[in-house]
Amino acid sequence: MPDVTIVIATRDRAPELRRSLGHHAAPVIVADNASRDGTVAVAEAAGATVLRLPANRGAAARNAGAQLAATRYIAFADDDSWWAPGALERAAAILDAHPRTALLAAKILVGEEERVDPVSERMARAELGRPEGMPGPAVLGFLACSVVVRRDAFLDAGGFSGVLHFGGEEELLALDLAAAGWGLAYVPELVVHHHPSPAGRDPAARRRRQARNRVLTAWLRRPLPAVARTAASALASREGRAGLADAARALPALARSRRPVPPAVEAARARLARY
Repeated sequence: MPDVTIVIATRDRAPELRRSLGHHAAPVIVADNASRDGTVAVAEAAGATVLRLPANRGAAARNAGAQLAATRYIAFADDDSWWAPGALERAAAILDAHPRTALLAAKILVGEEERVDPVSERMARAELGRPEGMPGPAVLGFLACSVVVRRDAFLDAGGFSGVLHFGGEEELLALDLAAAGWGLAYVPELVVHHHPSPAGRDPAARRRRQARNRVLTAWLRRPLPAVARTAASALASREGRAGLADAARALPALARSRRPVPPAVEAARARLARY
């Protein structure tokens, strides 16, 4: 058994969990965001450790799961995703061999047809190069359902932001890990299967949240000209404008949380924007 715990944050997704949990080979912690359906019962029946949170903490529920885990490494999964056989053993071995790497991003195969996710395709282009001593191309973003992280590095960086909730919450964590001097790498030999369900999805609402979170992440970690560019780009769509308004309402409470990343990390982030 690899030195890895799988952490899943979920809410009201019993059918998806019923399908996915049987695919997991490592111990699973389900951080339940105050579900009102049978999610908890499904998770318990599958043998998962269930952490019942009193309110919906969004992506930050993963932090509680990671704190509960006793392993050196954490693999995140969504309630509709699972890791391919052998992937977690291999991820643990890679992290053991690369002590300055905190995060490995896997290749995501979507649906029954196993299409490569566009995020994985972009990571494979190695836009940030392949630094010496890293197990794969450097990355500065990821999809949460497809990463294995060094538990201590993840918790020291603060985990996922409770302010961002869900929707593009990964960038802030990536910036914080990089700012702390950790490497983040794409390793396509690691594979995740993702079978997204349309049930309960609201694409427009998700785009609005993502726009909000892009602006807030820029404000928290990037120089002011980058904040202005991010805000201006949000004006191009109805959901973007709504997300920008949402971000503006949240900013006063975040005034003291602004902590721009080091110049080298910002240069890498700006480089990605050029592609």
